[in-house]
Amino acid sequence: MKRRLEEPSETETRISFVDSGGHLSYRGVNIHDMAKHSIYEETIYLLLYGKLPTKTQLLEMRNKLSARRRLPAGVVALISSLPHFAAPMDVLRTAISAMAMFDPNEKDNRIETLLERGIGQIAQATTIVTTHNHLRNSRLPIEPDPEMGHAESFLYMLKGREPEAWETKALDLCLVLHADHGLNASTFAARVTASARADMYAALTTAVGTLKGTIHGGANQKVMEMLLEIKEERMVNRYIDEAFREGRKIPGFGHRIYKVEDPRVVYLRNVSRDACERTGHAYLFDLSRKVEDTVRSEKGLLPNMDFYSATIYYALGFPVDTLTTVFACSRMAGWVAHIIEQCELDSLIRPMGDYVGLLNQPYVAVEDR
Repeated sequence: MKRRLEEPSETETRISFVDSGGHLSYRGVNIHDMAKHSIYEETIYLLLYGKLPTKTQLLEMRNKLSARRRLPAGVVALISSLPHFAAPMDVLRTAISAMAMFDPNEKDNRIETLLERGIGQIAQATTIVTTHNHLRNSRLPIEPDPEMGHAESFLYMLKGREPEAWETKALDLCLVLHADHGLNASTFAARVTASARADMYAALTTAVGTLKGTIHGGANQKVMEMLLEIKEERMVNRYIDEAFREGRKIPGFGHRIYKVEDPRVVYLRNVSRDACERTGHAYLFDLSRKVEDTVRSEKGLLPNMDFYSATIYYALGFPVDTLTTVFACSRMAGWVAHIIEQCELDSLIRPMGDYVGLLNQPYVAVEDR
């Protein structure tokens, strides 16, 4: 591992840039350019290696992902043994943790090994999600097709049919836009674990566990549950008013960083409209727009990425309780990049706490309490 002579900052990164003005870039490349021109395999390469790939390098990345999608038989058996009611995020977290025991080189933390291991985890995350979904419904898992790209293969393993071009394009764009987002909660948690010289599987397990939180990655599932509960546009005002009156948050709105609209939303709003119309769910997009307009007018809150990604994933056929795992499959690229960057820094993240409790309290013997 590379050790820096100076003490590194716990918030220093070269991977992605986010600011309150609505700017987001991966390795310096603007997210708008990525959304318009890139694909997920290229995004992975950029995040991991710090530069856009050549045609040859992009093909090599595609081939590496294709070659690594199959799961060890023991991991499939583990997933099969879990309760059918197990939450998909719990299954993903557990399977990633178990993958460490099937890696004979798990203790090898050379950067080149970490890169190869990370690519494998990015590839296999989609297989974990789809394998679990089939097994819990008493179906045999669908083997990945080595000739397919990442988004196409993900949908194929989910549905058992070759996806239409628009479906692949829609999912691929979501994967690109979700791939990284600065030092968000799950990414920082992964870096803390990696900073302790834990293995990549442990760090990724930490990330998935954090992403499960309903005010982090779990918000997209909550968005979909909300829309399905509201059902009709005429019920939106009543639902929103009750939520605000009871102090409940509306999932998919507001952001800790952005003070303007999330730059990814403009693309997802359009994709959501198209996906919902193509799949007979146009009412869901109309309902989403009604919710957006109402929350914006009443509270001045803007939608974040979770809001429109929810209806896209639902229209593409992902069950509601798997929506956060789709987010996780995309963010794997960013997590892996951050874990490797932290390993290169080789510095333990250990912030000092601001103690605000009592001091100089007398000790009282137990019989006198």
